Amino acid sequence: MEFLTDLFAQGQLWLFETVVQPLVFNLGGGNLLEDAFAATGWLLVGLLQIAVMLTAIRGLERWRPVEAQTDRAAKRVDVIYTLIHRLGLFRLAMFFSIDPMWDYLAGQMRMVGVPSFQLDALWPGVTDQPLLSFCLYLLVFDCVNYWLHRAQHQWNWWWALHSLHHSQREMSMWTDNRNHLLDDVIRDAAFVLLARLIGVEPGQFIALVAFSQLMENLQHANVRLWFGPVLERVVVSPRFHRRHHSIGIGHESGGRGTLGGHNFSVLFAFWDVIFRTGDFKLQWDATGVRDQLPEEGGRDYGRGFWAQQWLGLRRLFGAS
Repeated sequence: MEFLTDLFAQGQLWLFETVVQPLVFNLGGGNLLEDAFAATGWLLVGLLQIAVMLTAIRGLERWRPVEAQTDRAAKRVDVIYTLIHRLGLFRLAMFFSIDPMWDYLAGQMRMVGVPSFQLDALWPGVTDQPLLSFCLYLLVFDCVNYWLHRAQHQWNWWWALHSLHHSQREMSMWTDNRNHLLDDVIRDAAFVLLARLIGVEPGQFIALVAFSQLMENLQHANVRLWFGPVLERVVVSPRFHRRHHSIGIGHESGGRGTLGGHNFSVLFAFWDVIFRTGDFKLQWDATGVRDQLPEEGGRDYGRGFWAQQWLGLRRLFGAS
């Protein structure tokens, strides 16, 4: 673990000194070097993630694909979403627009005496060990993620945004980041606040996000893969998550026109077992949203990036 941390730090420093720092100076941002160094960490993580996607996960998709994929234009749009998020463009926008507000709120909380909470200090000498604290934070983040995901499927206004993610008819490893940007802002803001409240260090926060994102790329992959009757109830597999994207299964609880669904877990499937929202049928159904179907109205979710963002806002205000 320590070796990997040191290796990553060396890579971050090299990338910063070779590429990022000269670019920042040329743009007249010498006062932003500290923030630029932190951003380099996100950039390096994204490059590593894309490398794993193009080698390991793409290899799985070629090995046992669920379906033949012919809509190259839809996949290209998903690639755009992935690059925006993994290469730090979305994080950069958050830095200049949202992060200053969280810094201000955190400062105000300290001024009024709101105590900070260090989750890894629950059991000194045990929970503060790097690997164990990482697992503890991962468990907390995943539990919160489960409930946020359920809310996305339960509240009309949030489903109006989140339904874009479900509108991909040919899921692939690129589909994970196919989200409305406002939806991403809401979720990212929630996790930034959570990280501050439970005392997650910046380096650990990057590792938590990176690990979760890579697992979600695997879950969305076009691969006929499941983890067996036991492990399937512990870790989210591509089959388990595909049921969540299945038409009528993943986004409805009470039949046509309702909200809800099944298989909301993001990393650990046992949340769906505990809260009785799991569907473990070994099936590989068609994916999408019911109202996309021609016989159900043929709703347009947009073919291009900007069309999808605009139509998401129209759905949002219509739902409101």
